Amino acid sequence: MDRRIYIKINKENTMKTIILDSNFLMLPFQFKIDIFSELERICEFKYEIAIIDRTIDELNDISKAESKAALKLIEIKQVKLIKTDKNTIVDNLIMDIVDKEKHIVATQDKELKQRLKEKNIPIITLRQKKYLNLQKS
Repeated sequence: MDRRIYIKINKENTMKTIILDSNFLMLPFQFKIDIFSELERICEFKYEIAIIDRTIDELNDISKAESKAALKLIEIKQVKLIKTDKNTIVDNLIMDIVDKEKHIVATQDKELKQRLKEKNIPIITLRQKKYLNLQKS
């Protein structure tokens, strides 16, 4: 087998991690969008969905119905939990993680998106309040 073909096949089979930010988890309840089926639609690669452990703290601190529903959605969809040992802002934890491993981040946070763009990290965002868009680095 040609080495170039093998590398291409192997690269396509690599599992990628999509980290969901807390504001992204509330989109289904704010805009009636199924983020999980949209992720399937836009991701033509193997992926797993994850959150930072501090995201749960963030959602618990927000006293909106959407945040409570988002916590239930995390449980139902069995979203992977990335453990951290720092007690800092979730956005900073996400940046620390993507500095070490090139994950994809799903967020609507303007400042976080800017920081991710500077590092050429792929970002998933909501467009026109009805569909997701993957912006590759």
